[in-house]
Amino acid sequence: MLTGAINRFAVTLRNAEAVPSCFLNVKRSWDRMKLFSSMTSSSASVKKGLGKSLAPESAVSNGVAEETTGGNFGGVDQQHFGIDPAKIDSMTVQELRATLRGFGISAKGLKQDLASTLKLFLDEKMQSAPGDGSKPPSLNEDDVVHFSSRKRKPSQSYEANGDQAVYATTEVSDVKKYKRRVKQSITKDEISEVTDTLTTKKQVLQLSDQTEVWTILAHKKPKPEWTAYNPKTMRPPLPPNITKFTKLLSWNVNGLRALLKLGGLSTLAQKEDFDVLCLQETKLQEKDVELIKQSLAEGYENSFWTCSVGKLGYSGTAVISKRKPVSVTYGLGLPDHDNEGRIVTAEFEAFYLICAYVPNSGDGLRRLELEKSKPVILTGDLNCAHQEIDIYNPAGNKRSAGFTDEERQSFEVNYLHKGFVDTFRNQHPGVVGYTYWGYRHGGRKTNKGWRLDYFLVSESIADKVHDSYILPNVVGSDHCPIGLILKI
Repeated sequence: MLTGAINRFAVTLRNAEAVPSCFLNVKRSWDRMKLFSSMTSSSASVKKGLGKSLAPESAVSNGVAEETTGGNFGGVDQQHFGIDPAKIDSMTVQELRATLRGFGISAKGLKQDLASTLKLFLDEKMQSAPGDGSKPPSLNEDDVVHFSSRKRKPSQSYEANGDQAVYATTEVSDVKKYKRRVKQSITKDEISEVTDTLTTKKQVLQLSDQTEVWTILAHKKPKPEWTAYNPKTMRPPLPPNITKFTKLLSWNVNGLRALLKLGGLSTLAQKEDFDVLCLQETKLQEKDVELIKQSLAEGYENSFWTCSVGKLGYSGTAVISKRKPVSVTYGLGLPDHDNEGRIVTAEFEAFYLICAYVPNSGDGLRRLELEKSKPVILTGDLNCAHQEIDIYNPAGNKRSAGFTDEERQSFEVNYLHKGFVDTFRNQHPGVVGYTYWGYRHGGRKTNKGWRLDYFLVSESIADKVHDSYILPNVVGSDHCPIGLILKI
């Protein structure tokens, strides 16, 4: 019975040599040593079963293997278990490895690592040993020793469970080990701050002009007269200073918190100097709004938010403005849509501005009666590519949401046949310009997209549109911003 236990223990120790020194755990070594202590009465059998390298009843002192007396591993000093601490540094690599293996400790690494591991092990034994053979307190993660600076592949960590060996694959990042070992003066928060700063700089740089893939005509079946949208050549200069105009922007941000963390809105405000910004799919909860308001760019103190209450962290729209509107209302009086925070309507002196995020173009926005008093501007992600020119692959998306015949017809009937003008298409009849590129297939890299975002205006002010444009170089979402300049 004892021989079987010894053989099983020999297997566990041989396998344990694969454990890197960075996973050293004093508690496990203590358990192994207690098992050795119970075997001291059969030292000959132990030597025969385990081999010379384990030397369970011997310890190395000054390079010579000496037989210890007493052999109590439960808490007796014996000059730190028969080893003179002052002579550890003078021991050879082979002696250090033999000694560590004798204690059931992994013996991999450079000489300095081995010596440090042995010293720490002995110190821990003497500090934690209760003297009565009872179990010492276990170490937490912060007490684990990290020495090795060499790259390691994912390895197996050993855990002793009675007479059985249990293995669990453990992957440890070399970068994290390096930070814990060498950069101990840097806290996790400081490391995170540096990482966030680098990420922010990288993302903000992308907001500037990049490879202009949108200037390449990308369409499955383009017509001869179609051209690709190029904002550098197709946007007229701003009206002269003597002309009063309003600059509106709209953007489906697909999650506002991440964009704010990267400084995307501040960069956009500095570059575009818009008067009003409409946001869709903010994905905020009502409890987040006040904190978000504090992070907005200076000069935009007027902001109005509606959040989804039926499904948290979903949908959501907002209007952010330099000018204070006359009034603000939320929703349409339709519970299914109003519970998801899909519409904000801001009344200004010369017009109504509706910021909308609709699930499809159906009858989500029924005929509005606002135009009886003022012209209406409807903007946002209307989730429908109206014509074949508005989608890269029309034939392949006939039954795709956002391009079904039913949705396109509904867009036509509910908007264009009821007094709204598609300002971008009105200004650029044969221009292919997209506002959405799906993440899944990397469509943005090849400009294979959809035009889902619109500025629709009442026919009564269509002639006041100076520019209706797309900002395809602005990243941070699967949609890009769109803009409208009105001489009003």
